[in-house]
Amino acid sequence: MSVTLDRARELVAAAQAEYVREPDVRDALRVCADRLDEPLRVALAGSLKAGKSTLLNALVGQDIAPTDATECTRVVTWYRRGTSPSVTARYDGDRSMSIPVLRRGGRLSFDFGDLTADRVDRLDVEWPARTLARNTIIDTPGTSSLSLDVSERTLSMLTPEDSASGADAVVYLLRTLSASDTSFLTRINDAVGGDSGPLGVVGVVSRADEVGAGRMDAMMSAKEVASRFAVELEKTGLCQAVVPVAGLLALGARTLRQSEFGALVALADAPPDDLQLAMLSADRFSRPDMPLPVDAETRAGLVDRFGLFGIRMAVTLIRMGTRDSPTLARELVERSGLEELRHIIDVQFGERADQLKAHSALVTLDRVLRASPAAGSRAIIDEVGSTLADVHGFKELRLLGQLRAREVRLPEPEKAELARLVGAQGTETTTRLGLDPDDSVELQRKTAFDAVRSWRSRASHPLLDRFTARACDIAARSAEGILAELDRR
Repeated sequence: MSVTLDRARELVAAAQAEYVREPDVRDALRVCADRLDEPLRVALAGSLKAGKSTLLNALVGQDIAPTDATECTRVVTWYRRGTSPSVTARYDGDRSMSIPVLRRGGRLSFDFGDLTADRVDRLDVEWPARTLARNTIIDTPGTSSLSLDVSERTLSMLTPEDSASGADAVVYLLRTLSASDTSFLTRINDAVGGDSGPLGVVGVVSRADEVGAGRMDAMMSAKEVASRFAVELEKTGLCQAVVPVAGLLALGARTLRQSEFGALVALADAPPDDLQLAMLSADRFSRPDMPLPVDAETRAGLVDRFGLFGIRMAVTLIRMGTRDSPTLARELVERSGLEELRHIIDVQFGERADQLKAHSALVTLDRVLRASPAAGSRAIIDEVGSTLADVHGFKELRLLGQLRAREVRLPEPEKAELARLVGAQGTETTTRLGLDPDDSVELQRKTAFDAVRSWRSRASHPLLDRFTARACDIAARSAEGILAELDRR
């Protein structure tokens, strides 16, 4: 367990002892303490129809989030690990009821019955999915909804005025990069990071296969768009990364059925000119009069599940020699961009879950105590501020975001080493040091010791600008922490 998480528990416990006779504050502190024991909260946010629910399903590998524009998508929905599927609506302030899970036209939906979305405060979904054991995923309504009330639900959860954000980290989906996106990302960073700066925000160019109109080079076009967005966002350090993801393809690949694979194989065997002509549009591809060896209903289902880009990619892979459905599924997932996003979430969020949860708890604690001052609260507030400022893991996280926004004036090999040392590729000791997992402790210790000396020397160079010197100092502190951990072992 990280020292940061333990320290957060101590400070929350101290506050609970101070406010033992104040029920309202005590309840707020209990919520704060409970948050430290929960999985990391990762919210999916973005504009209307950005593809949040589809991406959630792709990340989990199951259809658990409704994707139709129904009442469900207008409500903040929390997805947690459970032993069996269940949906609970929290409504009218303090009431709750179980919501049936239905399949309509092959799509999952939640039946609100007589309830309307404006009465529902949130939905709690429990589902037996392994991904949800590590992260609680929060699906939010579109921030650019025509209904101000719908947008406000997302803002109230992520960027509340009188408390800390409900999320520890955020995946923000972009179709374009508008002023409203930049403004909302700024609000997220202020809420999630607090006064200590942005910590866990990743940008996603969503529905990436549509950027190139479903052509085979669609993902290449989407990567260029992601690079442009990254350049703009790096000016303010609002995101730690921007990656393109074709969510529909990723979900289709992760849930590929054998019957669909058979249909794709048949299409791959069709005359190329016939298939190319049919795929000029989705409507044309699904027409009954197209001379293709797959019936129109099945073709329409393939478009719905994979999109034209996914079908083109699958047919190309099959023609190149992919002859079984598991291999095709892996290849399609790789080309969807989902694996890159999952890697970033695992490295930036998952491996630093304790730090991010501790940070959220400490920011919440600070706001609770400032709102209800007591005799001993000033000392606790000071300790919280000191912890947020001094904990090295927070400095690493902030630096990782800033490295994309500001130039470190070092040679490229040293820039790469600095990023790796502060955890850009993972927090395992050998990963940070650039060693193999099987390398001896003696070699790890020597490498860490050399890194301390090297980065201390760079940090003290009189000609370095302030930001580069601070980055070198953080790298040296990271190496010192590795050395201390190896000595403890």
